Amino acid sequence: MSENKIQFVFFGTPDFAVGVLEELEKKNLLPSLVITAPDKPQGRGLTLTPPPVKVWAEARKISILQPEKLNEEFLNELKKQNWDLFVVAAYGKIIPKNVLDFSEHGTLNVHPSLLPRLRGASPVQSAILSEEKTGVTIMQIDEEMDHGPIVAQRERVIKDFTSNPPRGSELESDLAHFGGELLAEVIPEWISGKITPAPQDHTHATFCKKITKEDGLIDLASDPLENLRKIRAFDVWPGAYFFYTSAEKRIRVRITDAEIREGEFRLLRVVPEGKKEMSFEDFSRGMR
Repeated sequence: MSENKIQFVFFGTPDFAVGVLEELEKKNLLPSLVITAPDKPQGRGLTLTPPPVKVWAEARKISILQPEKLNEEFLNELKKQNWDLFVVAAYGKIIPKNVLDFSEHGTLNVHPSLLPRLRGASPVQSAILSEEKTGVTIMQIDEEMDHGPIVAQRERVIKDFTSNPPRGSELESDLAHFGGELLAEVIPEWISGKITPAPQDHTHATFCKKITKEDGLIDLASDPLENLRKIRAFDVWPGAYFFYTSAEKRIRVRITDAEIREGEFRLLRVVPEGKKEMSFEDFSRGMR
């Protein structure tokens, strides 16, 4: 079966999913249908905004569905055509078993960690916070979270990953494209029956939680590397921050850049509450 004749459905929503799609497109592997989240109001004006995957699909005139629920009505829409494969990358909803099993060759998922490590909602940020290496896994989805058998896996070699970690936004984009490249290799082989999935070793599974705003708070007197990892991991959200208390008030200060030099943790750039980004040197001078 030639690559461009594979009929598959892509489930995905954010920029991570777009990165995967861009790599598939390079190999002439375009989905026939995209399933993504409904448009949501954003910004101060609450403007109804399409998810990134919808924007990508519309530009290529690919059919789109944005179901609120993956119910019987949605499944009936899928049944209007026979599908070779379903592919999932950061869709954001739990896909029920009757949908997962509908395509001829099941459902593959792109997960940005070396499963069974870092199952769950924040594998990219959690890798920066605590792991010594990272990578991507193509897995066959089953009914449990990030639990299914591994179809392919590849480590992403990153220089100084632990001592000088990448920013979360940069690593997420990198792993999206890295995972998309691997997926493009896998899909034709999987459809042809040339790959036998391997069960995960569930005894080595680790889990990462959903990140909250409170997770960004750091203690400037804590371990320098731990602080640097937090700043890099949370560069987009929730942001790493500390509180500065003066005689007049207590303000929240977001950290946008820092480094470890000669074993010492140094703040470089900050955004004080209600002000623009500035050097930490200027912030300190103003506080004095």
